[in-house]
Amino acid sequence: MKKYKKELSVILFCILAVLPIVSLFHPGLPITHDGQDHVARIANFYQNLTEGNFVPGWAANLNWGYGHPILEFLYPLPSYIASFFHFTGFSLVNSTKIVYALGMVLSLFFMYLWLSQFSSKYAALFGAVLYTYAPYRFVEVYVRGDLGENLAFAFIPLTLFFIYKLYKKQTYNLMFLGGVSLALLILAHNAISLMAMPFVLVYCGMLLYLSKNRVRLALWFTLLIASGFLLSAFFWVPALLEGKYTLRDIVTKGGYLGSFVTLPGIIYGPWNYGITGQFTVQYGLFQWISIFCSPFVIYFSRKKREKYLLLIILLLFIIASTFLMFPQSNFIWSKVMLLQNFQFPWRFLALIVFLTAVLGSLVFDLIPKKYGSIMLVVFLLVILVISSFYWKPKSYQYKPESFYTGIYDSTTDTGESAPIWSVRFMEHAPKAPIQVVDGTGAAKQLKKTSTYRDFRIVAKTNVRILINLLYFPNWTVYANGRPVPIQFQDPRYRGLITFYLPAGNYNVEAIFYDTKLRMAAKLISIVTAFVFALFFIIRALKVTYN
Repeated sequence: MKKYKKELSVILFCILAVLPIVSLFHPGLPITHDGQDHVARIANFYQNLTEGNFVPGWAANLNWGYGHPILEFLYPLPSYIASFFHFTGFSLVNSTKIVYALGMVLSLFFMYLWLSQFSSKYAALFGAVLYTYAPYRFVEVYVRGDLGENLAFAFIPLTLFFIYKLYKKQTYNLMFLGGVSLALLILAHNAISLMAMPFVLVYCGMLLYLSKNRVRLALWFTLLIASGFLLSAFFWVPALLEGKYTLRDIVTKGGYLGSFVTLPGIIYGPWNYGITGQFTVQYGLFQWISIFCSPFVIYFSRKKREKYLLLIILLLFIIASTFLMFPQSNFIWSKVMLLQNFQFPWRFLALIVFLTAVLGSLVFDLIPKKYGSIMLVVFLLVILVISSFYWKPKSYQYKPESFYTGIYDSTTDTGESAPIWSVRFMEHAPKAPIQVVDGTGAAKQLKKTSTYRDFRIVAKTNVRILINLLYFPNWTVYANGRPVPIQFQDPRYRGLITFYLPAGNYNVEAIFYDTKLRMAAKLISIVTAFVFALFFIIRALKVTYN
């Protein structure tokens, strides 16, 4: 039996990885709150990539064809991954489903990888299963359809894995890989990465406290975290600083008030595919058992400083995260705008899923080794039976590829990314891509890409031209090669580009340029990646010639 123990472990791991995603192999797109919109976003993202825009910022076909800057503010990693699979031949829907699947499979593997560094293999697997099979994980995939949040679960433990390895042995490779992992977390979902960062920093602080060479390790941790933020700067810097041009703070202000949870709700809630207030926000059976057992585990682990400190940190974060989901925390939410940008207090369930999984692993680690395998099998069977009701969507939808690649009548968000000078949602398709709204003349669109428009205008008199295109910095208009002053705050054409031309014939171009901020952010990421690449090349050459 021992001869096949390794093979059996691999088979078990594969089964545990596949079961939650079996429903994704079904033809069609699972009907979820956001799933269809994600496919439409990815279609616009992929179009940008095929046109040579490798950091997409403008979705040309969204918002009834008026365009939208949502791609600048939308976590790009899921779209990059889906675009890769679409490029290799998968449909847009199947490419999106692959990203959902990767979020589940990788989170199981990476959580096991990290937990196994300081727990038994049985305890690590138990914690990884708790992490992957928590009720909220299935809400993410089969109810909400939150592509980025589900993918972000994979990179929280991966980042912590490299931080822990760096604590044990300080090398440039581990620092770089940790930085890449943190960058992937940020690019996977901005809100979840921001939510996880306090734990990441406290975990670094704990390891610094345990280290004998704190100054040296602090430098390595600083480099890791800095590299993560610098590599991902091309996304988060513009998303953060150019948010002032959007309705973000207006839309999200006060929106959290209807999304607090109740005590009975986090203990148990029947499975439901409805919206906020209807789908379950329960923690899970073994998650609650782990929380109730934590005082005893802390007591028995008091002589093991690393686990003892980690247990206390986990418990404090669980208490804080739980409190922030209850209406009693409104005095904090009302004063901290950053929290309001999370939109939903129940979103802290993402952190609870992670924290209770780690806690569960440490609780399981106290079980005597001779009972470990038996207890693991029993617990896994119970988890599988309980969660089996959550492994499927309500239904599936079947739409042609053109539905997602064509004009889409939504902005695919709640309006928080809409320019502040525009209406929150456009309500109908434009009469034409370009119109003469004052004077006499004719206008025709010749070419359209994500970031470029080419028009032919014949003006018999002085004319005012309307391009049915939402303005966002830096859309620039040229008439016969010369820049033309534009307006975008006329109450009759709110947010749309208008300009005047004297009588004559014109070739008019509208081009979406990067702002100086966007260019600087991209340069920061490129230079950081270049420095790392150059460093590794030099090191490789030294090893070769030495």
